[in-house]
Amino acid sequence: MRHRTLLPLAAAALAAVISAAPSPAASVIPLSFYKGHDLSSLKMLEDTGTYTFVDTAQDNTTRAADDILADGGMNAVRMRLWVDPTAQGADTYGLNYTIAWAQAMQAKGRRLYLDMFFASDWADPSKQPTPAAWSTTDLGVLAASLRAYVGSTLQAFAEAGVALDIVALGNEIRNGMLWPLGQASVDVEPWSATVANFSSLAALWKSARAGVDDAVAAGATKPQVLIHIDNGWNQTIQERWFAAMVANGVSTSDWDVHGFSFYPFYGTAATFTNLNASLNYIADTYGKPIHVVETDYPAVCNGEYDPIPPSSEPQIPYNVSGQLEWVQDVVSLVKNEVPNGLGQGVWYWEPAFENDTSLGSDCNDATLFAPVYSGSDTTSYSRASVDMFLDD
Repeated sequence: MRHRTLLPLAAAALAAVISAAPSPAASVIPLSFYKGHDLSSLKMLEDTGTYTFVDTAQDNTTRAADDILADGGMNAVRMRLWVDPTAQGADTYGLNYTIAWAQAMQAKGRRLYLDMFFASDWADPSKQPTPAAWSTTDLGVLAASLRAYVGSTLQAFAEAGVALDIVALGNEIRNGMLWPLGQASVDVEPWSATVANFSSLAALWKSARAGVDDAVAAGATKPQVLIHIDNGWNQTIQERWFAAMVANGVSTSDWDVHGFSFYPFYGTAATFTNLNASLNYIADTYGKPIHVVETDYPAVCNGEYDPIPPSSEPQIPYNVSGQLEWVQDVVSLVKNEVPNGLGQGVWYWEPAFENDTSLGSDCNDATLFAPVYSGSDTTSYSRASVDMFLDD
């Protein structure tokens, strides 16, 4: 690991790696409702000096994109962290990059959600690459590296004066993390949580959780610990996944918050009705706060990419008005339909990622700014959808 000295471990054996107990420490006071944007890439764009953001609601004044989004109701910022992105040729999303960005956002009063990928590149249900310096053959050694990495990383944020509200241990880990050792699947028939291949994933996740405790014991502010998986609308996946983690030794007290991805174009079953049922099941079963930690909606989807993906809610158009309608409907569902006030956050994925406006979809543009490209420079004009988080 770069930048920090790893925390010492009492023993390399896996049993010792996962045995730490939490220590009392100061905790952040959670917001009643997080209205967040993932702004991981915005610092990268700002650092180039070639991206300009214009506030169309303020006489086309040039402003920082995060300030425009804050005027639209944003109160929190999500940022991803990669283990060693220098393997990709730059420190973007690395420790130094992310701490500097967190300091800048905190100074503006934004609450912070750190998304720890446990990879040095993109990680999602289709890929969870183990960092090059970590073991891919010995689970105990890998667990020790993971625990040390989490602990020293959170200490580094604390020493930089950054108080993290939320820390996600892994990104969209439905199929596990740190492959091949931590790979898992709920696609087991006949299904049984006790025979599912989750033992290694559960052990690794507990090691990461112990790393949080190590940092807190060393003086870091205690964050809310979040588990993030995709397809939040699929109740069967949620039932099986969390049951398998608990059956394999993860205590329900080990995590504080559920986080789910919910996109309109990765499956036509990703409906509001199905999301409502799934989130209600999670709330009733586990009684913990719930966030939709990733969502977005296209402003432009005109066939440049073929085919145009159907929306799971086809009555909502692919345009700026549709962006507003989609997100406001998600916010309303999370706030008002999840029982016992447990719906506590919605996060839009990368609203200002102007050099990758498709945001992983087959649509042209799902950002909240309309980019105009001129040579190496880009000027982006705020869309009405920047106000998606304004209170009614």
